[in-house]
Amino acid sequence: MAPHTTLWSPPSTFPYCLQSCPPLPSPTSNLFRQHARTLWYDRPKYVFMEFCVEDSTDVSVLIEDHRIVFSCRNGDGVELYNEIEFYAKVNSKDSQDKRSGRSITCFVRKWKEKVPWPRLTKKDIKPVWLSVDFDNWRDWEGDDEMELAQVEHYAELLNKVSTKRPPPAMDDLDDDSDN
Repeated sequence: MAPHTTLWSPPSTFPYCLQSCPPLPSPTSNLFRQHARTLWYDRPKYVFMEFCVEDSTDVSVLIEDHRIVFSCRNGDGVELYNEIEFYAKVNSKDSQDKRSGRSITCFVRKWKEKVPWPRLTKKDIKPVWLSVDFDNWRDWEGDDEMELAQVEHYAELLNKVSTKRPPPAMDDLDDDSDN
């Protein structure tokens, strides 16, 4: 019995199918938009957000009293877009952003200072692209004494470093140490 050697042949409607299918969306359309990985942490006066995008271009940051809208393109040309409705009202006039080669950091001034935010978003839903920046997070409630002690400690260290003292005497070095 001879092996079956018939190759697959497309149905007669195959060319028609290719012609009737809608074209793929362009990479610049909203369907290819992605969210930028975002880190955040809370302080008594500000909420800090870092949109982690390397080699960003076309950066746009709009900070309003109840939300932030961020968009840019990454180094590969992919459009990134984040819209976050804040947990509480912010002072948009006293908020700002700073761009570096690796990220865009936003300093968002809280409307009510010294009120901790348990989350960044208004809704109690955590998007997969949003994370707490645990490297910068700290529980700042009631630690005014600790912060003051740290400031005093750093001031003392700075004072010690800036105080000029005479150079150490080097009389005890031997001249014949080269032998």
